[in-house]
This record gives sequence, structure tokens and C-alpha cells, in this order.
Amino acid sequence: MSALTPRPGIMKIAPYVPGKDSIEGKETIAKLSSNEGALGPSPKAMAAYAKAASELHRYPDGDTAKLRAALGRHYGLDPARIVCGAGSDEILNLLVRAYCGPGDELLYSQYGFLMYAINALGVGATPVAAPARDYGSDIDAMLAAVTDKTRIVCLANPNNPTGTYVTKDDVRRLHAGLPKNVLLIIDAAYAEYVSRNDYDSGVELVDQAENVVMTRTFSKIYGLGGLRLGWMYGPAGIVDVMSRLRQPFNVNSAAQIAGIAALDDIAHTDASRTNNDIWLPWLSAELTKLGLEPVPSVGNFLLVGFGSKERAVAANDWMMNDGLIPRLVAGYGLPAHLRITVGTEPEVKAVQASLARFVAAGK
Repeated sequence: MSALTPRPGIMKIAPYVPGKDSIEGKETIAKLSSNEGALGPSPKAMAAYAKAASELHRYPDGDTAKLRAALGRHYGLDPARIVCGAGSDEILNLLVRAYCGPGDELLYSQYGFLMYAINALGVGATPVAAPARDYGSDIDAMLAAVTDKTRIVCLANPNNPTGTYVTKDDVRRLHAGLPKNVLLIIDAAYAEYVSRNDYDSGVELVDQAENVVMTRTFSKIYGLGGLRLGWMYGPAGIVDVMSRLRQPFNVNSAAQIAGIAALDDIAHTDASRTNNDIWLPWLSAELTKLGLEPVPSVGNFLLVGFGSKERAVAANDWMMNDGLIPRLVAGYGLPAHLRITVGTEPEVKAVQASLARFVAAGK
């Protein structure tokens, strides 16, 4: 009798390793490893979450109707074309399950989010990484990598972990070069941080095409990563497929209630964006002065080059000793880099001071 075995592809998956959240022997730390919102959750979201405690014995709204209505009002979208999930990770997983399988290919850019390849392997599909250019998605390279087996193209825009972005014109060029039977997923988890005039989160393209979706999250600027809440905007046909495939109560009640309150707290969101607008360019400039190599970013983090794997690891250990937790990104093929979340003013200045001492020590 043969042994029990998982589906082909699953054992090729390297389990996802999240950013560290503690340092042994350190009580006061700055967790800068997961790109979480620097100012934390909205006070309104926290109050709504606390109020929800007395109703936790009730099943959640399986249709997320109030949350979808709130998203529609906030972003000017049709709620009927929104699907909510337990983080945008669940949405991405459902899309891959719905439209990819054995013999198919899922295309993404080198240095793209690790979950794209993991989701593809999980359904027996083949992940294909197109070469990047200047740490960002190279649209020409992606189009050149499209084959008759391509079923999904994932574009993280802005991209994690590099912080780069693709202009709205180039996104349209990518879509125009894809066959009609290929799904383009625009993963816009960091869209709220971007203020470039040539950027678009993907809404316009979704409204004009039948094979494009945009995914978003509450884990970044809204500071609700611990609740796992994300959403998708897409054509009616894809929304119908997702509604058939998702679990009936996939978004818990507290997450729905807190998400609605977070959308309503404009002042907190604006403060979070302003914090990033100030301290992202400041940190980038300061690290450049130290001779380090931060990649230009439009997200709430910096990918910082140290010249070698050994020096990046040494810098990681140095920062950890100072109570600062960055992110090693060798798993993305970037062993000579660290990804550092832009935190509050004291946290950002602590990063600069720590790395200044690191450089001064001749490390």
C-alpha cells in the first residue's frame, strides 16, 4: 500500500517565514519587520472592536454587506463588485484556486511577493518569475514571459519588498499585451501611501476590463494586521466565482466592525500618511549619507542595500542588539539587503543612529 502523499507541488513550497516580533532579552523594541502601520490602529477602530466583544457569540455577516457598503462609499466603488476576505492573502489564494491549476503558469516579477509562488505551487501550477529591472517590475520582461500556459499575472504595485511602483500607463500596457483568458491581479496593498501623479491603484482598469482585479488590505495604513482583513474589487463575473469559492463566514465580526470604523477615521489615516511622507524620504536621505543603498520607495518601508550578504546579516544583528527588528530578505533573492519599515519619528531616528554607529564601527 502506498503512503499518503500531498498533491504535486506542495512539498516544493518553502514555508512562509514572517518578520520577527521579539528579541530575546530585550523588553523595549521597535518592530520594523512587517510594514505595519506606524501609528497603529485608529482609536475609532479600537473602540468599535472593544464594543464588539459582547456579540462574539454571534456568527458574522456572511455577506460582509455593511463593510462592502463602507468600502464603496469610501472609495467610490460599487459594493456589489467587492469581495472581502481574511486578509488580501485569502483573496489571492482564492483567485489562484479559481483560475490556475496543474499545467498552468502564474507569472510575477522577480522580487515579487512570496505568496504568489506559494499559491501557485499549492494548486499544482508553475510559478514563473520575470526578471526585474532596477528592483522593479519590468513590463517588457513580463510580457516576454507570457506563454500559452499563462493563466494569471500578479503585479504587486507598489511592490513588496522593494518599494518600487509601475506607472498607470505601464500597467495598461501590460494588460493590453495579455490574452483575454489571462487574469491580471493588481495587488495594491500599499496604494494609500502613494502620492505620485502617474500612479493608479487599478480601479480604472478594473472598470474597463473583464480580466482584471485589484486587491487591497487593512493591514498597512489602517493598522489592522492582527485582524486579517482584505478585499478585492473586480468584474461581476469574477466576483460571482469568488462568492462560490470562499468560505461562508470568512471574515470575523470584530474585523468587519473595526474595518468600518477605520475607514471612517479620516484624521488617523491622514496622520499615518503624513508620518510616512515625512520620515520615508528623511530616512532614505540619511542612510544614503552613510554610504548605504536604499532603493527609492513609495511604500511605508525601505529596501536597504549593504553590499554583501555578510554585511547585511551583520547590520541585522547590530540593529537587533539595539532593540530594532528589520527584515532579512534573502528569501526574496536579496541576501545583501534589509527591509526596514518606516515607523514613528523616534523609531526612524533610532534606525538612523543605530546604522550610523554600525558604519562608524567599520562594519
